[in-house]
Amino acid sequence: MSLYERLSKARDVAPAGNGGSVAELRIADPFAELKRGIHQALVAALGPKLYDKTMTAEQLEAHVREQLGDVLAGTETPLSGADRQRLSREIADDILGHGPIEPYLQDPTVTEVMVNGPYTVYIEREGKIVRTPAQFLDEAHLRHTIDKIVGRVGRRIDEASPYVDARLPDGSRVNAAIPPIMLDGPVLTIRKFSREPFKAQDLVAFGTMSAKLSSFLEASVRGKINIIISGGTGAGKTSTLNVVSSFIPENERIITIEDSAELRLNQPHVVRAESRPPNIEGRGQVSIRDLVRNSLRMRPDRIVVGEVRGGEALDMLQAMNTGHDGSISTAHANTPRDALSRLETMCLMAGMDLPVRAIREQIASAVQLIVHQSRLKDGTRRITHVTEVVGMEGDVITLQDLFLFDFGMGLDDAGKFRGHIKPTGIRPKFAEHLKDVGVPLPADMFEPEPFAREEAWA
Repeated sequence: MSLYERLSKARDVAPAGNGGSVAELRIADPFAELKRGIHQALVAALGPKLYDKTMTAEQLEAHVREQLGDVLAGTETPLSGADRQRLSREIADDILGHGPIEPYLQDPTVTEVMVNGPYTVYIEREGKIVRTPAQFLDEAHLRHTIDKIVGRVGRRIDEASPYVDARLPDGSRVNAAIPPIMLDGPVLTIRKFSREPFKAQDLVAFGTMSAKLSSFLEASVRGKINIIISGGTGAGKTSTLNVVSSFIPENERIITIEDSAELRLNQPHVVRAESRPPNIEGRGQVSIRDLVRNSLRMRPDRIVVGEVRGGEALDMLQAMNTGHDGSISTAHANTPRDALSRLETMCLMAGMDLPVRAIREQIASAVQLIVHQSRLKDGTRRITHVTEVVGMEGDVITLQDLFLFDFGMGLDDAGKFRGHIKPTGIRPKFAEHLKDVGVPLPADMFEPEPFAREEAWA
């Protein structure tokens, strides 16, 4: 067993709790200084070729590995074959990728990578969080990796702006935060997206939604129904938004607005916009609200907002109410009713002195369908509610559930939910509108299915 393998085994049994300090979690790397020296020698040998834009990624990788072999061959430190191979891979990951976390970013079964300081790395796999043996050399090593990620998309992170949202080239979402707001060193969180965007049939296969629900959502999008996708953090809202947006016809002009560009639509006429944080002087910020307002002057057929979280909610509602039907967005909420309450609160954040009833009337008139998604305790992501916004009764926005997840079917032996989403038997009020625009709904689409336990959804 090589020294690296013995270290990895020691890291695997390291305590995963929070009882100790960061220093207590660290496993010393005897090759740390050697890696630094080889890294510096390799960068010096490569020189400007590291930034040569005429080279393809494959050519650059081949050149780096060739130079790395030459530098390793010249080292006087005795190394076993296994240690030499691992050292070569880790240095190549630093130069070409993202250091110790690169293997997990390449692993399709990993959905999230969480770096809690330089010496503690967790991943999420199949909905479960597990500790990994990966470690950075020190805080400087982790900061270098963070700077490489955020610099690639024109963002910055420093003491003046100690946290940042960014993205990887494949669209994976990145959040980084550094001291002084992080007490135990830099923290990096990466939510991965699949290399190929999910399609409707993929979500049906995963159990996220049913084939009947998929057909209903497709008809709703084609019929220009305004949709809000709600749910908690990590519930899969962005993946569902991507699938729902894919139902938009190819002959329409789509404008997407996001904090960090994550949506991947295959339609030919897509215009993508991304917000911009203020520069080091505190100027130049372009907010989601600014982009929503500007999009109205760009002749959109559809406006897709990655997430509403502030005053832009009011601008989006006004767009929905002024001829831009078929708009889609996401919002954080615990239930469909909470999604409406959050929209109301966000409209108040716009700074307009509007009475609450006027805001509720805007919401009831603009939003027609709420698709609520949850991350269940078995780690799966499921659409649990599809709820129609019916209108106003007094000061209250009325809702009716069209589809609900049947929790009453219980769990199987593996602890997975047996249930699936079922129609409640209620036909939406906008069904006649869909028929008028040439997207009729089948008569049996809302045929009720018996629920295992009625109180689970009543």
